[in-house]
Amino acid sequence: MAARREVEIVALHASAVHAYEGRPSDGPRPDPGPVRRDHVEVRAKLGIVGDRYFNRPAHRNAAVTFLAAESLDPWPVDPVVARRNVVVRGFDVDALPRGAVFSLDSGDGPVRFEVHRPANPCAWMNAVIAPGAFKALRGKGGKRCVPLDDGVLRAGTAVLDIVSA
Repeated sequence: MAARREVEIVALHASAVHAYEGRPSDGPRPDPGPVRRDHVEVRAKLGIVGDRYFNRPAHRNAAVTFLAAESLDPWPVDPVVARRNVVVRGFDVDALPRGAVFSLDSGDGPVRFEVHRPANPCAWMNAVIAPGAFKALRGKGGKRCVPLDDGVLRAGTAVLDIVSA
């Protein structure tokens, strides 16, 4: 795994509500506003400002979710439907082990994240992506992380650096 590489942040997502609650057959709840962001503010140990997991004690070690865009390549979907906070192209997020620390710098300085656990897909993926997506995304649903620094992430080109693996 290369220590430093250029990646693309293809989508940033922050939503104050859970859209995928209840039964997938009933369809997602509407978001109260746009969830796709051109940039997000990250706060150390708290998450992404304005996101439903920000400063939630039960989610402190899982407040920011990352997904490799390549995991969604089999389907022509907007990566925001996966509802991961940061979708990157050019890096295998799922290869990061628990405890790994990486930084992402999209032009405003590096922001470090510590990997805590997989972001497992749910049955909603069959409803919002395609039938079979839930099973196909097992092991490729991304990682839940805790931010270690305050900072800003912007969509577009970024530098990802593995600090420790």
